[in-house]
Amino acid sequence: MSAHDIPSDVTVHAFVKPDGPRLRVLVRAPLKAMRDVVFPLRGQGFLDLPKAHALLDGAAMLWIAGGLELYEGDVNLGAPTVAHARVSLPSDRSFASYEEALARVSGPPLPDDTDIPWDQAMLDVLLEYPIASDRSVFSIRPALARLGLRVVTALSFIPPGGTIRAFEYTGDPGLVRLDPRWHQAASRFVRLGFVHILDGTDHLLFLLCLVIPVFSARGRPRELVLTVTAFTAGHSATLIASAWNAGPGGLWFPPLVETLIAASIVYMALENIVLAAREAGPSPGLGQRRWIMAFGFGLVHGFGFSFALRESLQFAGSHLVTSLLAFNAGVELGQLLVLALMIPALLAFRLVVSERVGAILLSALVAHTAWHWTADRWGRLQQFAWPAFDAAAIAALIRLVMVFVVAGVLVWIVAGLVAGREARAHHSRE
Repeated sequence: MSAHDIPSDVTVHAFVKPDGPRLRVLVRAPLKAMRDVVFPLRGQGFLDLPKAHALLDGAAMLWIAGGLELYEGDVNLGAPTVAHARVSLPSDRSFASYEEALARVSGPPLPDDTDIPWDQAMLDVLLEYPIASDRSVFSIRPALARLGLRVVTALSFIPPGGTIRAFEYTGDPGLVRLDPRWHQAASRFVRLGFVHILDGTDHLLFLLCLVIPVFSARGRPRELVLTVTAFTAGHSATLIASAWNAGPGGLWFPPLVETLIAASIVYMALENIVLAAREAGPSPGLGQRRWIMAFGFGLVHGFGFSFALRESLQFAGSHLVTSLLAFNAGVELGQLLVLALMIPALLAFRLVVSERVGAILLSALVAHTAWHWTADRWGRLQQFAWPAFDAAAIAALIRLVMVFVVAGVLVWIVAGLVAGREARAHHSRE
């Protein structure tokens, strides 16, 4: 392998542990990821361990320590000391726990005559940072994605006397609060929810479908408020429920949800076309049926949001509920921004074409796009085998049914309240 070759898949294992006046960081990474370091070889590509040992500290500082920023509170701990650096066999399993990893790294090196191909060797490193107290709040900003084309890091934080916090992420996750306070977790998840809704083209098109009828001659802004609120309530319910594993965990479930999301856009777009093509005004129950449909489809979209959230919940620390609510708040803030941009754009669009023609054209474009999504996602869904009807599948189905039953009861109650209010308003006008 030349010095410029980049490994395709790299796995990094790391432990972070405050220990008295120092913060210890144990890292294991493949030696072949230490590019631009030419390790001496012997025989048929075996690592020359005695000569290579002199290069390990430099490789550790350049490729491991150089890709880590540790913070005590808001104070950058600066460059660490390389306490130990060792070469390990690929079969070594000492990084299964902090104690085993520490014993391996601080123990004697491999015998000089060990035959180990250089591109299979592992580099184990112990870094030490001076700290004020092992009870401080610590953060890490890892930048180890440069080690390979795809880098997966398994990191464990071991606070003194506390619960081990495990993280697993791909690439560089930005600043990671190893034991976040509630406001830090909330801030992270508000941003995550806000960005996710802006990146979710399918969710944005569904919102557009909800908005289009309001700007026809028969539309009422009150219906938009009710419909968007129902959509929000629906996806909030399943988003929170899925965090407690209320949905199925099979590989087939995410593509099923994505297919249903695309189909929901097709349905709403076609309904918009039908409404716009009508000569007569909408039926009296249309507004109520519209928000009930938005709530039902919101339940499906909530599972879609949960897939984006699932991997990030590891950064919530002990603040799961706070992080869920914060993510949902971020989604709602994103929706408000999108609505604030959509409404003026649709009002301006009415100056170019008539309301009816504009609603039909926009809805037709959305339906066409979503139909292709539905077909593509249905094709991917068919590649997965349906789950066996065993005890685990029955339990997952029961949990899912319970979520929809509770949601249905809430819809029934709210629908009754809305219908009663509209009846009283109609009676007072008479």
